[in-house]
Amino acid sequence: MTGSSESKQKKQKSGLSDGYIQVYTGNGKGKTTAALGLALRAAGHGLKTFIGQFLKGRDYGELHAAEKLRPLITIKQFGKKGFIHVRGDPDAEDIQRAEKALSACREAMLSGKYSIVILDEICIALYFHLLAEEDVLELLRRKPKNVELVLTGRYAPESIIAAADLVTEMKEVKHYYQKGIQARKGFEK
Repeated sequence: MTGSSESKQKKQKSGLSDGYIQVYTGNGKGKTTAALGLALRAAGHGLKTFIGQFLKGRDYGELHAAEKLRPLITIKQFGKKGFIHVRGDPDAEDIQRAEKALSACREAMLSGKYSIVILDEICIALYFHLLAEEDVLELLRRKPKNVELVLTGRYAPESIIAAADLVTEMKEVKHYYQKGIQARKGFEK
């Protein structure tokens, strides 16, 4: 057996592997849910995940679930309590919050503590011009080999899609919101 294949087999047996860049985008439901499922799967193997929620500041079920899985899953919210509405120039506070989220995700990614770092709703932060696309691409370039990065949100820019190793587009075919049904506790929040 060559040294390279021996080393690869040792990594596979220990659970360590190369990390990739995943993107969950599109107008359909399930982007954050897919990322949370990955965190849950990793926790089942003792791997730690950091989740930075860029535009979320409200009470969501995943916050309560993550508390039960600490220290395997850590979630930090950086958004305001309400929804972000950008018409024209973005609000300075929203920009500051997005930059703080990016900084926290970068720190988590480089800390050596986490196998997965999820940047939840970062694509929307880019769409609303709360972050510079080049800053996010620089974060992707600095990704350590053994860290999995997951970016979620509608409207993923082409540059992010090009840099990713895996891209899944959630396509809305039908949604009960169209019937006036609001976000339900335990399902959408």
